[in-house]
Amino acid sequence: MTAAPETPRARRAVRDVVFVDGARTPFGKAKPDGLYAETRADDLIVKVVRELLRRHPELPPERIDEVAIAATTQQGDQGLTLGRTVGMLAGLPQSVPGYAIDRMCAGAMTAATTTAAGIAMGAADVVIAGGVEHMGRHPMGFDADVNPRFVAEKLVDPQALNMGVTAENLHDKFPHLTKERADRFAVESQAKYAKALANGNIDADLVPVAVRSAEQGWGLATTDELPRPETTFESIQGLKTPFRAGGRVTPATSSPLTDGATGAILAAGDVVAELGLPARMRMVSYGFAGVPPEIMGYGPVPSTEKALRTAGLTIDDIGLFELNEAFAVQVLSFLDHYGIADDDPRVNPYGGAIAMGHPLASSGVRLMTQLARQFEQHPEVRYGLTAMCVGLGQGGSVIWENPHHADYSGHTDEEN
Repeated sequence: MTAAPETPRARRAVRDVVFVDGARTPFGKAKPDGLYAETRADDLIVKVVRELLRRHPELPPERIDEVAIAATTQQGDQGLTLGRTVGMLAGLPQSVPGYAIDRMCAGAMTAATTTAAGIAMGAADVVIAGGVEHMGRHPMGFDADVNPRFVAEKLVDPQALNMGVTAENLHDKFPHLTKERADRFAVESQAKYAKALANGNIDADLVPVAVRSAEQGWGLATTDELPRPETTFESIQGLKTPFRAGGRVTPATSSPLTDGATGAILAAGDVVAELGLPARMRMVSYGFAGVPPEIMGYGPVPSTEKALRTAGLTIDDIGLFELNEAFAVQVLSFLDHYGIADDDPRVNPYGGAIAMGHPLASSGVRLMTQLARQFEQHPEVRYGLTAMCVGLGQGGSVIWENPHHADYSGHTDEEN
C-alpha cells in the first residue's frame, strides 16, 4: 500500500529586516603616534559590541543569533574568526555563534547584508554585524601573497592593486572629473563634518575608548582624530600627488589611513516589536557588482543599479545618500553618472571619509549609522542609499526605507 504524500509545509514568508542601532569608536590616525597605536584591534570592536548591548537592555544577550565581524587583513589581533572571539570577549553567551568576513572596504556592509539575508529567511532573529580595521598594525595587503598569474596572464594591470592609482585612472577615464572639482569636494567634506560635529550629529554615535600609551599613560578617546576643519581650497593646491607624478589625487582628496571599529544590531521586524527595540530603518534591497579593478572607484554605479532594480525603484526615489569617500573622484564619478550636482545637500550631509577617516572593513556600518540619524531628521525622505567602492574592482550598495515617513511600507508595531 502506497503511503499518502505528506502535505507540503507552508512557505516561510520573507521577513522585514530592521536596523536597530549602530555605534562606532572614534577614528584614529593609523600612525605610530595615533590614538590606537598601543590598543588591540579586537578590543576596539569588543568595546562597540558592549556599548550596543548597554544601550539596549531590552535585548537579552541570548536572543542574539549571530555575530559577523569584518576585517580586511585577518591576522594577529584581527584574526581567529573575529565574530566568534569578539562575541565571547564581549560577554555574550557561549551559545552565540560568530564568524569573520572579508570583502575589503565593504566588509561591514557585507556583514550586514549577509546576516540580514539570514534574518529574512528565518534563520536568525537578531544579529550583530560590524567591522574593525587597525591599519596602523595591519596595512592593507600586508603579507598577502598575490598569485603571479594576475600579472603574468594579464588578468589585471599591476597598478590595479594600488587604490590611489585606480583613483588617478578614474580621472583619466573621465577628464571632466577635474582636480579642481575633487579639491572643492574634499574641502566641502571637511566643512560639512565640522558643522555636523558642532550640531551634535557625530558624538551621539561614538563609543569612548580607553587607550594606553607607554610614554603618556592612560587616556580616553572621545573624538575623531583625523578631521582638518581648517582646510581651504587654496591651502591644498600645493600638495604632492603621491600616486603619480603630476597627477590629480592628493592626500586632501583621499581618505586617510585609519584605525577604528563599527557595529550594528539588526533584527526581524516582528522581533523588534516583541522586544521593544527601536526600528530606525528597514533594509529594502542590496547589490554587489564587479568592475575592472583598474577603475575600482566606479563600482558603486553598477551595484546601485542592481539594488535599484531589486527594489523596483529609480535614483529619483533616493532622498539621502551616504557614499563612502575613499577618494573624491570616486564619489564624483557616481554623482556624474546619475546627474547629481557635486554640492547636492542630499549627499553626505555630515561630510565623509575624507574628513573622518576610512578604516576599510568598518566603514559600511558607519554609513548606515549616519543614514539612520539623518532619517530621523528628515521624515519627508522615504528612501536612502549607502554605497561604497571596494578594492580589486567591486561596488556595494544598500537601499533603506525611513520608518518616519508617512508612507513607510515596512513592519510597524501597530500591525501586531
